Amino acid sequence: MLSPAQPYQPALFDTLPIVHADETLLVLNKPAGLLSVPGRGPDKADCLASRVQQHFPEALIVHRLDMETSGLIVMARGPQAQRALSMLFEARKVAKRYVAVVDGQLLPERGEVNLPLITDWPNRPRQMVDHQIGKPSQTRYERLHYDASGDCSRVALEPVTGRSHQLRVHMLALGHPILGDALYAPPAALHKAPRLLLHAEWLAFPHPLDSGHCEFKLAAEF
Repeated sequence: MLSPAQPYQPALFDTLPIVHADETLLVLNKPAGLLSVPGRGPDKADCLASRVQQHFPEALIVHRLDMETSGLIVMARGPQAQRALSMLFEARKVAKRYVAVVDGQLLPERGEVNLPLITDWPNRPRQMVDHQIGKPSQTRYERLHYDASGDCSRVALEPVTGRSHQLRVHMLALGHPILGDALYAPPAALHKAPRLLLHAEWLAFPHPLDSGHCEFKLAAEF
């Protein structure tokens, strides 16, 4: 979410951050601070999709990453490919893993979060846990490293479901907000990082054309 003091000014890049390209799909490295799709208003028209479509007019969005999140994102080359890829996502045949840095020492070191989520309408785009009408949401996590000097934990996150802000809200619910999270982190955790420390580092799925195994990994810059 942007405040008047923080206008939307995503960084430009000289070449598209393409990780993989074939006749059916594109895999890109979305930088932090860039919308996946256009936001509301002409000042938020600049986004990854519009930049990609300048070079690949047929490219269509399949899934999204939050503006503040970096990492791997897939776009389809044409409506047929978009339908096929969307079906893979809906059938949960796309495996995803993120890396994040969260506040504090995450214990236990691995586990699952099963907390239903719904939009917090008076405070949208924030999401919240709601056990009565929230949608089922599941995240698997594993602590990779604890930094005692900074009192923070590097974690791997696997979203089983794909709710909006799921990883951010689930980590907050555990008492370990993601560092740099302007929507959910309290001031101490917010100011520990200059950006949201959340990155989509791994994707795997059957190729929609021939069902061959596709797997992509991209290390985080933090």
